[in-house]
Amino acid sequence: MKFLRVLPALMLGVALSFSAFAAIDTYQFTSPQQEQDYREITAQLRCPKCQNTNIAASDSIIAADMRTKVFQLLSEGQDRQQIVAYMVARYGNFVTYEPPVTPSTIILWLGPVLVVIIGAAMIFMRSRRPAVLRENSSEDMSEQEKQRLAQLLKDSDRTGS
Repeated sequence: MKFLRVLPALMLGVALSFSAFAAIDTYQFTSPQQEQDYREITAQLRCPKCQNTNIAASDSIIAADMRTKVFQLLSEGQDRQQIVAYMVARYGNFVTYEPPVTPSTIILWLGPVLVVIIGAAMIFMRSRRPAVLRENSSEDMSEQEKQRLAQLLKDSDRTGS
């Protein structure tokens, strides 16, 4: 019986202890500048799994692999541009928060603007069309057509009443 009273506390303790198994990245940097570069690079690279979290703050396995690769490349003497270029080549432009301007990104930026311009032009053209038709419709009718129209309207009034 005493064991059943302790069991919930024991299960809670086991469940909370799993966080103790989480790995913490520890790297031995050769200089404070190298450590600063590491922090800046990992802060500017986006985690492919977490979408909008940088790899410095992400707990995903892929972010841990990316942090390890950043440290490895820094240890080899590569600079920031080379490391970012490596990550872009491996994971695509998504890993940078500031993707380069390419034909596909230009379409993404200009597409909505073009849709708004085309829509505004269509609305403008459609709003101008009925006014033009109204002006020309009465002037283009001959006297005989006007009399015929008046007769038709008079007949429709009689049948409608």
